Amino acid sequence: MLLVLIIILFAAAALLLTRLWMLRRELERMTEQLRLYNDRTTGKHIDVALFDGRLEALAEQINRQSGLVVEAEARRKRIEHEFRQAVANISHDIRTPLTSILGYIQLLEAESITPEEKREYVAYVKNRARRLQALLNDFFELSVIESLDYPLQTEKLGMTALLSDILVGFYDAFNEKGITPEIRLPEENVFLYTDESAVRRVIENLLINTVKHAGGQVNISFAEQQETAVLTIVNDAQALAGSDVSLLFDRFYTADRTRSAQSSGLGLSIAKSLMNKMGGTLAAELHGEQLTMICRWKLNTAVPS
Repeated sequence: MLLVLIIILFAAAALLLTRLWMLRRELERMTEQLRLYNDRTTGKHIDVALFDGRLEALAEQINRQSGLVVEAEARRKRIEHEFRQAVANISHDIRTPLTSILGYIQLLEAESITPEEKREYVAYVKNRARRLQALLNDFFELSVIESLDYPLQTEKLGMTALLSDILVGFYDAFNEKGITPEIRLPEENVFLYTDESAVRRVIENLLINTVKHAGGQVNISFAEQQETAVLTIVNDAQALAGSDVSLLFDRFYTADRTRSAQSSGLGLSIAKSLMNKMGGTLAAELHGEQLTMICRWKLNTAVPS
């Protein structure tokens, strides 16, 4: 009996030592895999050859952490690229009107100009100066909106009445473009609990963008959909065919790569930032040659703190 017990103990000890040796080898193998991954020698995640639940859980968490590191690095590179692009675009957008102003000032300094030419040049200078002022105001506003302590005043807001008021203000702008928008609003007022000035700015920025770039028919509708209030603006946008419309909300993005001095490219970015602050969403969809802007607000909810 004693001999059998001794044999069993030796067998158990041998199995334990074998198991420990296999665990040590597997840990060394995992360490080598992690080293190769960290050295960028391979992009392969850690795999476990030895069946052991705890080792598999460890490998899963290491792979998850590695994935988070890769995502963070990609995000850092993207932000760095966007920052460089933003600096270049800011420089371009400021330099364009400023160069024009300096050019007209030189013309004003000429002794041979007539009074009529002087009035014309002064008008050009004023126009470019106002454009530069508006541009700088947009830069400042976007930086304020995206700050963590940007204040929003929550109040009960009648959206149907507000939309009607804003659309009346754009009547002349649409009329000058020869556009008669098709407007569909609910008969009863739809109420939100949000910031009126933020909502007004979002809608105005979207309509300004529509007036500038729309061709043909424009459809504007507002309605309740389940637990949200949805504003939809649809217009023809042939210039955007085949484009990634999600880029429309990026700072300084313009579909025109020559970057016309008529647009800072900040209006839609400001609108999206304000929607995020209000706990809503702003998205763009492109169906053929038609661009659809979709604003969604949650009903019966307060602005997030």
